[in-house]
Amino acid sequence: MTPASSADAVPNPFSYQFKNPALLHEALTHKSHVNERKGPAGRHNERLEFLGDAVLSLVISDYLAARLPFLTEGALSKLKAKLVSESSLAHAAKRLNLGAHLQLGRGEELSKGREKHSLLADALEAVIAAVYLDGGLEASRAFTLDALAEELQGVTSQQAQPGGDDYKTRFQEWCQKRYDALPRYVMVNESGPDHQKLFEVDVEIGGKVAGSGRGHSKKEAEQMAAQQALENVES
Repeated sequence: MTPASSADAVPNPFSYQFKNPALLHEALTHKSHVNERKGPAGRHNERLEFLGDAVLSLVISDYLAARLPFLTEGALSKLKAKLVSESSLAHAAKRLNLGAHLQLGRGEELSKGREKHSLLADALEAVIAAVYLDGGLEASRAFTLDALAEELQGVTSQQAQPGGDDYKTRFQEWCQKRYDALPRYVMVNESGPDHQKLFEVDVEIGGKVAGSGRGHSKKEAEQMAAQQALENVES
């Protein structure tokens, strides 16, 4: 595909329809393209990338906090870092075929800039900001969650399944190695209606509480307790 040369002509590869196409054009323009043009320089996407980083962080933080209320702050932070990483964003950008629509300078074209993870991740952040400026937070939220749907599904389904990341096994191995003893899981509270029970569990080692967890099943609560215990001993 030959990149467009004007804001009005730039193709829109997304479901969101821009009221101001110039914002999309700016989001898809790398600074190498601006630096190599003669005459009045246009805008490149670094300004939007800065804003998009903040919008992305808010949207993902809000999503994780709402969907995974039983996780600790540390666990949520780790999941967010994974989701907003360069690798995660680049893979999402590839699914959108974002590279084909970038405005690049000759040097970046020759060095396969359309495939570079750093350029793709930055461009996706810029597009998130462009949607935010054009349609507001809710439009940007919808676009972001749709763009990262595969990554979000991966982390949330993993956390929902006790075997997805077996913290109990890992903590047991740590306890055996460190203390030559097994951890003990204690049910400390059970609340809520029968169809939506919430269990609270402490995990103890040597008679001391090492971590606490909550979940909609005893196994899930024990996994969360083991996860917090691991975070405590590894920090």
